Amino acid sequence: MKTFYLVVAVAASLCLTGCGDGVGNAPRAGGLSGDEPTIKAFDINQQPRDKVKDGGTLRWGINEFPTQWNRNHVDGNLAVAAAISNALLPSPFVSDEKADISPDREYLLDAKVTEQQPKQVVTYTLNPRARWSTGQPITWADYQAQWHALNGRDPAFHIASSTGYQDIEKVARGKDDYEVVVTFARPFGDWQALFGPLLPAATNRTAHAFNTSWLNKIPVTAGPFKFGGFDQTAKTITLVRDDKWWGNRAKLDKIIFRASEQDSLIGAFSNGELDIIDVGPSAPDYARAKSTAGAQVRQAAGPDFRHFTFNGSSELLKDRNVRQAIQLGINRQAIAQSDLQGLDWPIALLNNHFFMNTQEGYQDNAGSLGRYDPGRARQLLDAAGWRLSGGDPVRRKNGKPLELRFVVPTGVQISKAEGELAQSMLGQIGVKLNIKAVPSDDFFTNYVIPGNFDITPFAYIGTPFPVSSSYGIYANSPDGKTWNANFGRIGSPEIDQAMSAAGQSLDPVRAREAANKADALIWQEVNVLPLYQRPQNVAAKETLANVGARGFFDLRYEDIGFTG
Repeated sequence: MKTFYLVVAVAASLCLTGCGDGVGNAPRAGGLSGDEPTIKAFDINQQPRDKVKDGGTLRWGINEFPTQWNRNHVDGNLAVAAAISNALLPSPFVSDEKADISPDREYLLDAKVTEQQPKQVVTYTLNPRARWSTGQPITWADYQAQWHALNGRDPAFHIASSTGYQDIEKVARGKDDYEVVVTFARPFGDWQALFGPLLPAATNRTAHAFNTSWLNKIPVTAGPFKFGGFDQTAKTITLVRDDKWWGNRAKLDKIIFRASEQDSLIGAFSNGELDIIDVGPSAPDYARAKSTAGAQVRQAAGPDFRHFTFNGSSELLKDRNVRQAIQLGINRQAIAQSDLQGLDWPIALLNNHFFMNTQEGYQDNAGSLGRYDPGRARQLLDAAGWRLSGGDPVRRKNGKPLELRFVVPTGVQISKAEGELAQSMLGQIGVKLNIKAVPSDDFFTNYVIPGNFDITPFAYIGTPFPVSSSYGIYANSPDGKTWNANFGRIGSPEIDQAMSAAGQSLDPVRAREAANKADALIWQEVNVLPLYQRPQNVAAKETLANVGARGFFDLRYEDIGFTG
């Protein structure tokens, strides 16, 4: 199952890295109702370090081989890239399973709002022991360069999002190189979502460096592991323990990530060739992993959701009434039941773009547009000039058929099944849906990001900041051409205004109200069609500790290892 990381990088975006001041809270304990299975906040076989063996190689299966390793770049904003580079790069803050945010003291000793009037000022005290793999210290200059790269003022930087960074007035040196003083032009409640992952100033200083320094290479690291090498033939990425790391020594000698099509990963796991894979919401793979000797499936709730993205720049979907009709012609309940059957997970539709069913702030803003209503869909299409005539099952306008491309990655059976269900549903309202399978490694880079699709399914992997991390997904284009992380290419000034109000409010109640106002507007525009909160299903060897279905919990890669 393909996944994309919710970002807080470059344009005031929807708190996909949860909003710090309580806007994104952890899943509630227990199921969504009394008879449903208990939902865990995280499930990683958490073990103290002294129970984890020293040494060993972890073989980690992934479903794509990234080419862009700058996660703040629009092409690098991938869940797979995050899973790998989180072992290598600094982030000033970490989240626990309850989405409580605290400084990662290996990089940041303290950070706090030191002024609120007349402007919000945040002062960071960096750990002077922290070093890049080049030997250079991590200083205020790295923070300043990242702000310059991500504030959205220079379109030559191909950023994923400018959220939060665009609200900063300046980043300055404090009393020494290890104090960073950030002054905001406008308040930004999710300030803890910024500067993670942090990249060195050298790779952020120019657009050329930003766009190319991390292309097919990982030039610099600063974590418990360092880059070991790529093998393009074997499709592997190797990380090795970094003995210059100033924190707790990594338990593992090595992590080898191996990329393969999703349907091949479960076979490799069952055969003992891999130690951990993301199963996704695939009932057959889930059952196969559970039946694998010496293995278990770790399952948790998180800010992750399955959805369909509609491409508003597509000639056939530019009309909002047509998009609304397509949305009304899709039976989300049937798709959710098909996807989730056999996964021990409650089947509940997600009717919010920012908050999960299990998060504080969630409310159903879908209204009539969230219902399956093929009759109304037909009326909207008729009114938009797309009509049936004669015995032709496909609607036409000016002789052109209403024929859409549903782009899916090869080897992801759930995407194919969703396409087949949608194909049947839309056929009943006179819309022809063609399923186009494309190579897994090309799915985002060559299809989703450049807008080479009409409708496409994947999952967003969220963060503890539900509004700022999502902002970029729904932010309007400043010039009608630059969309960054808004792959639906659909937005409005009103949505931006409501999202900005949510992001700028330091009052969590008002922030949630503004986010829900934005959500109601997004339902009208039909950009992303949420399906359901996605269970995190991770198959792992029973002896593998401190990794799995993490929910909001940020993995401590130095603690990952084997207990037996």
